[in-house]
Amino acid sequence: MTKRIVLLAGDGVGPEVVVAARKVLAAAAEKFALSLEYDDRLFGGAAIDATGNPFPAETKAACLKADAVFLGAVGGPKWDSGALRPEAGLLALRKALGVYANLRPVSVAAGMEHLSPLTPDRAKSVDLLIIRELTGGMYFGKRDEGDETARDECLYTRDEVTRVARIAFETARKRRGRVASIDKANVLATSRLWRAAVNALHAAEFRDVELSHVLVDAMAMRLIQQPAAFDVILTENLFGDILSDEASVLSGSIGLAPSASLGEGPRGLYEPIHGSAPDIAGQDKANPVGAILSAAMMLRYSLDAGAAADAIDKAVSIALGDARGTVDIGGPDSTASFAEAIAALV
Repeated sequence: MTKRIVLLAGDGVGPEVVVAARKVLAAAAEKFALSLEYDDRLFGGAAIDATGNPFPAETKAACLKADAVFLGAVGGPKWDSGALRPEAGLLALRKALGVYANLRPVSVAAGMEHLSPLTPDRAKSVDLLIIRELTGGMYFGKRDEGDETARDECLYTRDEVTRVARIAFETARKRRGRVASIDKANVLATSRLWRAAVNALHAAEFRDVELSHVLVDAMAMRLIQQPAAFDVILTENLFGDILSDEASVLSGSIGLAPSASLGEGPRGLYEPIHGSAPDIAGQDKANPVGAILSAAMMLRYSLDAGAAADAIDKAVSIALGDARGTVDIGGPDSTASFAEAIAALV
């Protein structure tokens, strides 16, 4: 059966890493006899320039018909002062797809500890997964803009917390059986609701999973001091945004970090987390691994192609072990040549 993928290249280095990921997907499709169909659509700043809207109606319709949506990157200084920002399109896309759980794996492969900014003993054996609630909290609350005072509302319901916590517990069962839930329950009412909802779900359905609670400021320190101590990390939207960016550099470069955004069904949104990097856009310097590993997650979670996903993951590990890579990790490759090397290994 043919699987339909909407490609949203977006802005900055987005088009370059999407091309790289598509090259590796083509190799996996050939090896595993997958039928993949692509639909390129405007999104983000590029869509603002062409249509005045970061998330045009035609793009939305295509995404809702797809089996998966793959995004390169959005944003850049060109659109920072405009009435509409590309990031507004991203929030609207997540809402339209109904994806509420963002999964960001971070690992340091054996023998690759030297890429991490941490000392080798701290980087050794890091293998964690951050699960961030994606459609609630401060990013979606009411806001008042102002020159003298401003307000951003943070709102959560018990159901919003429970549904993302369920994904964290179910995922932990398939990993090492531990969930660390991150909040600020000593100060925030939303965090106290968060903790209560997580505890209730744990007691009712997931007693076999080890649960701990960590305050977000303590977690920011522990991600540096002892990252290998964590398995699945569950947290709300704002905290997850910050902590996942902090954790992304543990492997050596934010360019190595993939992500998946999931909801109730198999369709998901997949994207590297590195942003549009306008300073290197068009220079064939962007690290494509985050996009390539996001493509592997897409195969695994949305397209029922786990063997192909495993092959891509293995190819990336081999390439990194062979000292292939872009300049951000001290390698000799361009975006294109790194992708070609990984595709060949697939």
